Amino acid sequence: MAPVRTTGAIVASTAAISISMAIFSYFLFFKKTNSTLHCNKKKKPRNGVVDAIGNTPLIRINSLSEATGCEILGKCEFLNPGGSVKDRVALKVIQEALESGELAPGGVVTEGSAGSTAISLATVAPAFGCKCHVVIPDDAAIEKSQIIEALGATVERVRPVSITHRDHYVNIAKRRALEANELAAKDKKVSQVDGKDRDQMDGCVPDPEKENPGFLSHYNGGFFADQFENLANFRAHYEGTGPEIWEQTDGNVDAFVAAAGTGGTVAGVSTFLQEKSPKIKCFLIDPPGSGLFNKVTRGVMYTKEEAEGRRLKNPFDTITEGIGINRLTKNFMMAKLDGAFQGTDKEAVEMSRFLLKNDGLFLGSSSAMNCVGAVRVAKALGPGHTIVTILCDNGMRHLSKFYDPKYLAQYGLMPTATGLEFMSTK
Repeated sequence: MAPVRTTGAIVASTAAISISMAIFSYFLFFKKTNSTLHCNKKKKPRNGVVDAIGNTPLIRINSLSEATGCEILGKCEFLNPGGSVKDRVALKVIQEALESGELAPGGVVTEGSAGSTAISLATVAPAFGCKCHVVIPDDAAIEKSQIIEALGATVERVRPVSITHRDHYVNIAKRRALEANELAAKDKKVSQVDGKDRDQMDGCVPDPEKENPGFLSHYNGGFFADQFENLANFRAHYEGTGPEIWEQTDGNVDAFVAAAGTGGTVAGVSTFLQEKSPKIKCFLIDPPGSGLFNKVTRGVMYTKEEAEGRRLKNPFDTITEGIGINRLTKNFMMAKLDGAFQGTDKEAVEMSRFLLKNDGLFLGSSSAMNCVGAVRVAKALGPGHTIVTILCDNGMRHLSKFYDPKYLAQYGLMPTATGLEFMSTK
């Protein structure tokens, strides 16, 4: 029998093995290199709570995106250390005040707030060696004032009245800062006799509590944060939130929508995005009782009878907290808006339950209203667009009202929808 010739098969087999080994080595090297690069890209630990504010994730809200045919994205501001978008504002306000000298180290920051800004100020102030005093309307969810006090701030709960009333919570907060400054100046004056520190005289150490009773006596002056009119609010979003959205979408964004309370978020983000691309449409979503929808769409905010200066009671007829207003703030006047939509309390409640059930998102009332706005914009623009909104805070600080069945039942707001039929979207 003639010998079998196997040279070609051996060569082919050897070549195949060589190629396989080369491919295996390539992927092994690539994986190792990629892993090394990934490790090198790991960020260093952030420097304290202040450095952890901002750079929040931008997520696709799957249920709303699939229902509308648009890419609806939410900026997860509830992941800030203080639990809301207001952390950005608190940080910017305090930083600028310290830099300008309006706030002294050891001073007290005062603010009139429905809750979230107060919580953020109480979170951020200690990082700068300062304290916080908050004046809050007594119809705000009780858990908000409980959180503020747990953070070490002092809280005054007052009845809600018109902004023109001297005892509106914002006006009281402003007075508290002035009182703190007056007490600090008085203490400084009486502590010096002939250029000598009184503490060093006669071995006597004064008792601040007896000298100036009350919480204000312990602070090195006061500073009123003034979130409604302080443009540090606008700058926090123009310099932070807006650029982050632009970067996270690679500039592929068609529209932005958000509600407004102080107006800082919608103003800062809209101004930045439209400077980057005038094609980006920016919208307001407004809750019941607010005059901003009329101002944007008709140029007239309210009738003479509806003006806040002529009303002694709370002008807002909504369970959403922190959004809606019947006056123009300096921050809101910076906004670049292409239009506005209105949302209802029932839509906000239904939206919150829909997102919890379908996306696992446990959102607060203003976040839910923003998502109502995102669906409104999606319906107006049609499928194929990318729409960004703000997920301001989570539902943990809304348990006693927005998520309380008994409270909702009083106003006929119990959720009943099984899908998005409440938005007329199948």
